[in-house]
Amino acid sequence: MNSEFKRLLNVIESLRHPVTGCPWDLKQNHHTLLKFLIEECYEYIYAVENNDIPKMQEELGDVLLQVILHATIAKENNSFDMEKVCKTLADKLVYRHPHVFAKKLLHKNSKADLIKGKKLTPDEVLINWEKLKSKEGSKVSKVKEVNKSPSPFEIDESYLSFPSLYSAYKIGKKTKQIAFDWDSPTQVLTKVEEELGELKDELKKKKNKSPEKIQEEMGDLLFSVAQLCRHLNFEPEETLRSANKKFIKRFKTMLQINSEATDFDKLSIEEKEKLWEMAKNKINKSNNKIKSKSKSKSKNKSKSKNKIYAKKLKIKK
Repeated sequence: MNSEFKRLLNVIESLRHPVTGCPWDLKQNHHTLLKFLIEECYEYIYAVENNDIPKMQEELGDVLLQVILHATIAKENNSFDMEKVCKTLADKLVYRHPHVFAKKLLHKNSKADLIKGKKLTPDEVLINWEKLKSKEGSKVSKVKEVNKSPSPFEIDESYLSFPSLYSAYKIGKKTKQIAFDWDSPTQVLTKVEEELGELKDELKKKKNKSPEKIQEEMGDLLFSVAQLCRHLNFEPEETLRSANKKFIKRFKTMLQINSEATDFDKLSIEEKEKLWEMAKNKINKSNNKIKSKSKSKSKNKSKSKNKIYAKKLKIKK
């Protein structure tokens, strides 16, 4: 493991060698690599969702490549290196897990954070994690602004670092904590309809139609829909991913149904709509069969359990 990791570091440093390295890799910087980091993370997520173990191994390697590339570029700029990245992470994990590393902690200020002799639930671990994280944040803010304490009502701009839908979700969770939120999903739905109406009004304008204003109203609509998801206990990013997967599956099924007929691009809109409905019905029937099979299996299991239990009762009697 250690030798292969060192080999990987050497390979990536060779790619970045100023004389003999790869021209494409040498051209990259922290900013140009960002889109690749995002892409690789999502490709790994997709592999996990599909339980594709070989693909998970490959995609996790691609994520690691991006991490090491950023660390290598930072090392070239005398900012930090992979060793410092690992140290910072290890220190943070030890500090935020006092219930695991209590005896090993040597920080002067860590004694108040220790939870000795107590087994924590996963929820309690998360609560403690957030407390310790906020303490770290307050230490940083004290260094930056000695005379200014952060407001508990402030929404941290770091929320904007997430994908937009998830960012909207986190902002909504924060506003709920400070009692600036709707009381029910019905109220949020009214807001969604209001934002949709404002978007329609902008689209209806024949004069002075502003693309910037249309985009603004579209953003307000998406933000409101994200809050509706939150109130319905759905995570908007995951919800949209499910819808994307459903669309692709239905589209593939539609092409399969039409595979021996006319070329898809030559079909009329009406014919494509019919194919779409056929694909929808086919998938629904398949899903219903799977559900009925799983139900029958669970019934059989419960019946067998009841029989075993009945036999045990007879033996006892």
